[in-house]
Amino acid sequence: MTETEKLDAGLLYDFYSEDVKARKNDAIEGCAKLNAIDPRDEAARAEVTKELFGSAKTTPSIGPGFNCDSGKNIHVGEDFLTNYNVTILDIGPVNIGDHVMIGPGSLITTVGHPLSPAGRRKHLGQMQPVNIGNDVWVGGNCTILPGVTIGSNVVIAAGAVVTKDVPDNCVVGGIPAKVIRTIENDLEEPEEAAAAEEAE
Repeated sequence: MTETEKLDAGLLYDFYSEDVKARKNDAIEGCAKLNAIDPRDEAARAEVTKELFGSAKTTPSIGPGFNCDSGKNIHVGEDFLTNYNVTILDIGPVNIGDHVMIGPGSLITTVGHPLSPAGRRKHLGQMQPVNIGNDVWVGGNCTILPGVTIGSNVVIAAGAVVTKDVPDNCVVGGIPAKVIRTIENDLEEPEEAAAAEEAE
């Protein structure tokens, strides 16, 4: 297997290999192009963002200082927004739903490394996808680690480090992030909410 085939299969891979570096170099070029555009030129930024991302339902709004590892592994829904200096290390898939906002200085990463120093000296990485539902607000300076799934109608409090899956309809915060409280989904019709309660 090539190193990118290992990467895509979720196996340990050498992140210094030429085929892996080629993906990252494409993203570095795309991000540099995006970040060089005047933030007030929304049309030009939208065009470059759509070239950079794997898919987007509608035009994403990406703040200055955005960086990613591939770009093509980022898939976003409607009304996606990032604030300043957001990084998505999408060496693997990052699937994001509709109406998601990501606060300034936040990081989403799909790549981890061995705890073993011998493994790190071999430049080994391992990919785990990240999935985020609809109507999620990620606060400023948050970190979402590899393999995490975040439900819908979720608020990630500023500074949180999300290490485990997050259920629907809640606020999480802290290091590691834990559920602080549940929140209402006021988008649901009363009959839908009643049916959901009966199903439980």
